[in-house]
Amino acid sequence: MKTFCGRANPTTGSMEWLEEGEDYDYHQEIARSRYADMLHDKDRNVKYYQGIRAAVSRVKERGEKAIVLDIGTGTGLLSMMAASAGADFCYAIEVFKPMANAAVKIVEKNGFSDKIKVINKHSTEVTVGPDGDMQCRANILVTELFDTELIGEGALPTYEHAHKYLVQEGCEAVPHRATVYVQLVESRRMWSWKKLFPVHVEAEDGEKILVPPSEMENCPGLPSVCDIQLNQMPSSDFSTLSDVVKMFSVDFSKPVQSASTCYRVQLEPVKSGKAQIVLSWWDIDMDPSGMINCSMAPYWVKPTSALQWRDHWMQCVYFLPREEPVLQGEKLSLTACRDEYSVWYNLQKARADEEEQKADVCVGSPVCRCRAHLLWNRPRFGELNDQSRTRQYIKSLRKVLKTDSICLCISDGSLLPVLAHYLGAKQVQCMQPSRIDLYHPHKLMAGTNNLEDKIKIIEARPELLKPSHLEDKKISVLVGEPFFTTSLLPWHNLYFWYARTAVSSHLASNVTVLPQSASLHMMIVEFQDLWRIRSPCGICEGFDVRTMDDMIKDSLNFRESKEAEPHPLWEYPCKSLSEPQEVLTFDFTKTVPEHCLSTEGSVKLLRKGKSHGAVLWMEYHLTADISVSTGLMQLSNEKGNCEWNPHCKQGVYFFSSVIESEILSDPTAVEYAMNFDTKTGEIAMDFKL
Repeated sequence: MKTFCGRANPTTGSMEWLEEGEDYDYHQEIARSRYADMLHDKDRNVKYYQGIRAAVSRVKERGEKAIVLDIGTGTGLLSMMAASAGADFCYAIEVFKPMANAAVKIVEKNGFSDKIKVINKHSTEVTVGPDGDMQCRANILVTELFDTELIGEGALPTYEHAHKYLVQEGCEAVPHRATVYVQLVESRRMWSWKKLFPVHVEAEDGEKILVPPSEMENCPGLPSVCDIQLNQMPSSDFSTLSDVVKMFSVDFSKPVQSASTCYRVQLEPVKSGKAQIVLSWWDIDMDPSGMINCSMAPYWVKPTSALQWRDHWMQCVYFLPREEPVLQGEKLSLTACRDEYSVWYNLQKARADEEEQKADVCVGSPVCRCRAHLLWNRPRFGELNDQSRTRQYIKSLRKVLKTDSICLCISDGSLLPVLAHYLGAKQVQCMQPSRIDLYHPHKLMAGTNNLEDKIKIIEARPELLKPSHLEDKKISVLVGEPFFTTSLLPWHNLYFWYARTAVSSHLASNVTVLPQSASLHMMIVEFQDLWRIRSPCGICEGFDVRTMDDMIKDSLNFRESKEAEPHPLWEYPCKSLSEPQEVLTFDFTKTVPEHCLSTEGSVKLLRKGKSHGAVLWMEYHLTADISVSTGLMQLSNEKGNCEWNPHCKQGVYFFSSVIESEILSDPTAVEYAMNFDTKTGEIAMDFKL
């Protein structure tokens, strides 16, 4: 069986489906999985173990055999906990075949083969009876089917089916219940991920304001949750308008309903403001009494307890359909609606007649009507709303544009064509190569800003550009941010260089290209926590899971580990162990060369610490003296704390051996080799200590 995998092609700016061997897909799945992160989650593992021990004891005290059903067993860890806690037998269900095979090996290695049966099926296909997968129904249900939103991985339908067909009535469940909490906040920063703010442009003939149209203003956006590490959001970036409130609970020991439903709570704002965002997280009680509790609450809710870092469960940001002005002490009604897999929120003034409110309150899942949310993802909204970034582009455009400029913009979903028009270019054309199919932003903006016929859209790819598209004129100013929706790693936006090369016959001999060049930068770092997602676990709560470590390692070696991977580092603190270093440069004033661009060198380590890996990012030199960084914004102090561009993902290359390296006594160096293959647009890299 062949597997087709989507990969961004930086030379064409499009996603391409490559035929891979049948092993590739599962290697990628394992290499990029969060299994290591879960095995490193000490708080989760300890609480599960305590809950399982207690559940087995309760069943034994009733004089019954303890029969455990573990759905989504993964490594088999929870089943092994149950067996060692005295369970008579465990049925461990795992649908992902390579994982089920690993679980069989791990169970055997730990000596539990006689107590645990691994079943490689979806739980809804499991049969019960003398000839079935399970001899009888279980009386203890153990699962870990949760994501950041709690229900996004299908926990509700899975539980619903298990209660109907796989477990006894009145069974014990670990976890016993989950509770979802919410808090209403105002946050310009988070709201900037959903709405486009007006853009101010100082033009020759006075200030112009680019205003988003009303359909964008009133659009509810997309239904998907925004899950982030809220613990990295400084308290100065949001203002809490309500106390934390329990939104709803699910009792897993009783039959569960997955059908769509709504929950409503009354809120009284603790201060006046603009309600924009609902922050949400959950906790799980491992036992009926609630003594064994595992919570995702952020730092300002549980300031006294040490926070457990985890990446598999974070916190949720939900955008209200509209900004609602609220007054301190006024009664509000917050509604959570959910289907089987997702949750969304609505806020209303509380009305005396609750019954009347019931009818109109269960609103459908939000659907984008303005098209902007299909064009821009949330970090991209944030980037377009970043005024200091926009000012850099305005400043550089002002330097290069003249009244007779024929300007072509090549970028996806960019406001640069509008800025170029406002700043006096004679003619502005634009191409959106990776998303020809999608709406252009200035079309969205056209009506409210009188731009209908001012900017020409060229519905063609750069290599198919004809003189007739340009009315037989030559381009005097070629601009790009550059930004392309298909880019996964920072250097994938170098597609701009390939597009520039494709249109070179249409460029005037004295053309100005903005940005004029780009550079790749690198820094060696020690991560506070992100290293855990790639770190072997070894022994977890007394169980040997090294088979899993080996499996992840093999899959990484299959291909992935020789590549960097994208991470938004504002969510993952690290400290620099070296100075940032420029390693490669790309000259956009010239076409892409035939030969590869290679470099090697070494970077000195200046601070003690564990070298977990290298962070890589691009800087774009718009003009000789104006640059924008997609990575490091500043190094703040002697400790080497870093501030990262919050709108972009940076490239992270994890070192395979350095994880074990000792604290450095005297400065050493990391040697690197980089090779930019101009045929594929990919950068191969290698590091040696």
